[in-house]
Amino acid sequence: MQAEGKQVLNLGIGNPDGMPAPEVIKELHEQSAQANTHGYQSYAGIPELKNAISAWSEWAYKINKNAEKEILPLIGSKEGITHISLAFLDEGDVVLVPELAYPAYSAVAQMVKAKVITYPLDENNDYQPDWSFFEKLDFSRIKLCWLNYPHMPTGAKANKDTFRKLVSLAKEKQFLLCHDNPYSMVLEEGSPLSLLSIEGAMDVAVELNSLSKSFNMAGWRMGWVSAREDYIKTILKVKSNVDSGMFKPMMLAAAKALELRDPWFDALNETYRERRGLVWHFLDKVGCTYTKDQQGLFVWAKIPDTYKEATQLVDDLLYNNYVFITPGSIFGTKGEQFVRMSLCNNESDLKAAVKRI
Repeated sequence: MQAEGKQVLNLGIGNPDGMPAPEVIKELHEQSAQANTHGYQSYAGIPELKNAISAWSEWAYKINKNAEKEILPLIGSKEGITHISLAFLDEGDVVLVPELAYPAYSAVAQMVKAKVITYPLDENNDYQPDWSFFEKLDFSRIKLCWLNYPHMPTGAKANKDTFRKLVSLAKEKQFLLCHDNPYSMVLEEGSPLSLLSIEGAMDVAVELNSLSKSFNMAGWRMGWVSAREDYIKTILKVKSNVDSGMFKPMMLAAAKALELRDPWFDALNETYRERRGLVWHFLDKVGCTYTKDQQGLFVWAKIPDTYKEATQLVDDLLYNNYVFITPGSIFGTKGEQFVRMSLCNNESDLKAAVKRI
């Protein structure tokens, strides 16, 4: 459609459009000009970056992590999803995945020939797990369970009670919890939450995080996994056979980004609040319904009764108004009555989309 000259507004992708902080760009520029920064680096990352991750995690989540032993930098947290699956799963093992989820959790499990079981989320309880499902489940082959709060795509917030129940269940049934936590700083109204802040979680959990969403560094591919030492060593066995380390100037610039505190996040979230208001206005005009307490880079909304499924509404908007939003069905069959809109679009594009309806 773009090739035909139609100006399609893509409001579906969670690709932050802002710049990293100026001091981060400056650090990358200065370090790239050094003669000694262009060679291979350690598979485990440089101490400067791991120390910065540890200090930032203590500030953001009030968790104290050993920088050398309990943190592993990654080429984006998506890389970690693959490494964790390769490290802990064998053919025939079973993986639990939320029924609405980032598709990579299931895709990578299938790559290693593990079986995927989706567990239900209770829409009436802010998309927390449906605990009655776990009571009937055979855990004999279950090796790993994915969770993601603040939840993508629904925007459901992290919940200490949910985390405590999952940690207790993982201890009892002997499986590994894998928490994907890239949205905790985006439109967060209280205190950001890490699964690893829950008592006993270090025994049964690993947690992924990323600079993509909270620091406007999606294309940099900078993330990390936090876990106890033996889990980190196991993941590193896979990682060391996949890549040859990360570019040192980028790691040093990432360390500089992790020095950012409240002023950065306050400004970032103010931008997203303004955009969210325009997204709400757009959804109102389309006839969708939604809750206003969602967290993260998206708004999850139910389609009006005039449509049988979300793809029909998406096609209507695309072909009649040249506006694209994401059908919820790509995250699981339970999303067939929902759409997702991204906040990663500037104000003028969002206003233009509203004007086209």
